Amino acid sequence: MPSAKGKEKKVTITLKSVSDSKNGPPDVMELITQGTFKPIKLGNAAGWEISYEDSEATGFAGSTTTVSCIGESLASMTRSGSTESHLVIEKNRRHHCHYGTEYGDMLLGISTSRIINRLSEEGGVLYFKYTIDVNSAFISENEVYFQVSTD
Repeated sequence: MPSAKGKEKKVTITLKSVSDSKNGPPDVMELITQGTFKPIKLGNAAGWEISYEDSEATGFAGSTTTVSCIGESLASMTRSGSTESHLVIEKNRRHHCHYGTEYGDMLLGISTSRIINRLSEEGGVLYFKYTIDVNSAFISENEVYFQVSTD
C-alpha cells in the first residue's frame, strides 16, 4: 500500500500470533519489539503502517515485516529481507498470496473473516483473523494481534 507523507513515530509493538491447525494445541507466538508507525494513504482512504525487524522469535531473523491497514476491510503483511512474502488480508475475500520460507516459496489461499482496526495517532490495536489453505486444503486458522504504543 502506498505511503502518504506523515510523521513516522518510534513505537513499542506487542505482537501475538495464534495459528491453529486443528491437529493438537494451537501454536502461539508472542513478541515485544521496537518499530515504526506512520499514517498512509491508498487512493482517498487513510490508514496506518506498522513496521518492525523480525528476529529468531518470529522465525524470520534478517527480515523486516510491514503491516498496512485501511479501515476494517483491507490490510496487508509484507516481509522483506532473508525471506519474502506478501499476504493480502481483505475481509470476506480469498486472495492467493506469495509466502516465502527458508525452505522455499509457496502460494497460499488467505480468507479473512475479521479485521478490527483501532489505530490512531496515539497507537492502538489491530487484529485480524484469517484461514490459510494450500490448493483449497485447510492448513490453519490464524489470529494476529498488534498493540502499538507510542514511546
